[in-house]
Amino acid sequence: MQSTDHLAASRYARMRWNTPLSPEHAALLLQRLDVRPGARVLDLGCGWGELLLRAVAAGGVSGPVATRGVGVDTDEAALARGRRLAAGRSLNRHVAFVMGEAAAWQEPADRVLCIGSAHAFGGTEAALDALAAVVRPGGRLLFGDAYWKRSPTAEIAEVFGPEVPTLPGLVEAARRRSWRLLHLSTADQREWDDFESTWLAGRQEWLLAYPEDPRAAEVRAELDDRLRQYVGGYRGVLGLAYLVLGR
Repeated sequence: MQSTDHLAASRYARMRWNTPLSPEHAALLLQRLDVRPGARVLDLGCGWGELLLRAVAAGGVSGPVATRGVGVDTDEAALARGRRLAAGRSLNRHVAFVMGEAAAWQEPADRVLCIGSAHAFGGTEAALDALAAVVRPGGRLLFGDAYWKRSPTAEIAEVFGPEVPTLPGLVEAARRRSWRLLHLSTADQREWDDFESTWLAGRQEWLLAYPEDPRAAEVRAELDDRLRQYVGGYRGVLGLAYLVLGR
């Protein structure tokens, strides 16, 4: 059996979405986002758009005014997965997946999601500035961003860069830009452990199935390094905050 295609497919295979978030926490965020029937929902840096699909479904697609969504990302494989998911839920007429840079998108929407994609805009503060232009007046933004729960080691700080704020710093950055905080919650440790485990799991399973593949040693080293870095470096140190913001 050839393992070439299996390796590419395994990368995110066990992940529900590419962020530390439980289904229950996601439901809470969507409730706070308050997607209304007929709303336009935009997800910048959507990946395969699982949360976008749930947001559109929550807004309603069967009434007289259907909710519609657009997901924007640069990963064609993730976008293709999103299109398959949308088709499987009969949402393909209501959700479009577009190849493009998140920071270049200009068409506004009523509800905007941007989770873990601040780097695409140049960092947290630049993202909060830019996203103001794509949230319609009276709209809401679900903004997910990393923060330091406690001071990292120099090695871990170098991995994630100098722009990671503290949680008070993140909230203050939003306030200074005239965003009003409608909801704040953070990923708990179980969500983080599940996220890291599922990020590894698809390729761990590939290694078990194809131990003699010529790429196995390289994949094994990458996964082992990531696991050591997480458990010994940023577990309990790096946080992820979810802010529902309005203007």
